[in-house]
Amino acid sequence: MLVLTLLFRRRAREVFRRVRLAVSRLNSFLSEHLSGMRVVQLFVQERLSLAQFRENNGRLLAANLGEVHAFATFRPLVDLLSTTSLAVVVYFGGRFLLRDLVSLGTLIAFLNLIRMFYEPVMDLSEKYNILQSAMAGAERVFGLLDTDARIPEPGAPKALDKVRGRIEFDHVAFAYKEEEPVLKDLSFVVEPGETVAVVGYTGAGKTTITSLLTRLWDIQSGAIRLDGIDIREVPSSSLRRRVQSVLQDVFLFSGTVAENIRLGSPIPDHELRRAVELVRADTFIDRMPGGLQARLSERGGNLSMGQRQLLSFARVLAHNPDVLILDEATGNIDTETERLIQKALRTLLAGRTSLVIAHRLSTIRHADRILVLHKGEMFEEGTHEELMARQGLYSNLYRLQFLSAEPA
Repeated sequence: MLVLTLLFRRRAREVFRRVRLAVSRLNSFLSEHLSGMRVVQLFVQERLSLAQFRENNGRLLAANLGEVHAFATFRPLVDLLSTTSLAVVVYFGGRFLLRDLVSLGTLIAFLNLIRMFYEPVMDLSEKYNILQSAMAGAERVFGLLDTDARIPEPGAPKALDKVRGRIEFDHVAFAYKEEEPVLKDLSFVVEPGETVAVVGYTGAGKTTITSLLTRLWDIQSGAIRLDGIDIREVPSSSLRRRVQSVLQDVFLFSGTVAENIRLGSPIPDHELRRAVELVRADTFIDRMPGGLQARLSERGGNLSMGQRQLLSFARVLAHNPDVLILDEATGNIDTETERLIQKALRTLLAGRTSLVIAHRLSTIRHADRILVLHKGEMFEEGTHEELMARQGLYSNLYRLQFLSAEPA
């Protein structure tokens, strides 16, 4: 029994691992394709999706059949051992009984004891199967729990009492994968109250700057300083209250409009209303039943992309950060709505340090300085007029991306 159990344990663990992996892949596939059902239908990929589902489902079926096969081998072998034990006792006990070496009562007692011994063993074989399945699942759970993806907090944190907003990137290098550097020896300074735009081709590292400045990732070398303090010496919660972003991909939670703007912060109603009006979000919020108390569906499904983006503006303005990052923040807003919020943005950005990552001409031309990135390095720097006069990369970007917007 001991040898059989050890052999089964090794075989069963491997089989159950394959089952858990197949279940994970199938669930991931279903989640992704059900969420993206509209894209699947628009590009008429139903047959391909069905074929991929059947392939993943086939892997799960094969893994489950392997599990059944393993258990279907172990349980009969336990039965075989039990039956063999009874046969041995009957055979030798019968011979001893004929020789008057044991009594009939002793033989019957031994037969009953053998049955009593194997009953818990049979029950154990059932539980052992469940145990091995649970152990295989627990390996994946604990493997995830043991993955430390946290940004380390400073041992002796420095307080950010009053932030002026001076940002300094000092020879910063960063890579999501070691062999694929995103930023290479990047250095620049944004003075307090200055509005600096960052432009460049796709993959130049513009959005990465946003993630690094808010410490969603840590740099490999160099330093990022806020008012002369390395941000790695500042608690992430304190840093993110001072530095906040408006992203192009807006995430909204199920709940009211006010809850999605406050996000748990004790923001008074009048400040909430002021933020909403400043970004012209009141034009659609007031039309909703309940206004600021109107309920949003999951991920803000009952709002348009532009409306979600206006809410993200109101969310950041209500929290009143010292440093504001606009990452393609007007990408999903129509031209008319963008014109409405440009004056409000100029009022907001006045006296506040801001980093603008955008392709929209209206956002970039009014910046105090423009930084042009190319393959993770600083390529050009200056005002719009200075960079256009150089006839360099920015000028080329302008012709390719912004020339059509010139008449407007």
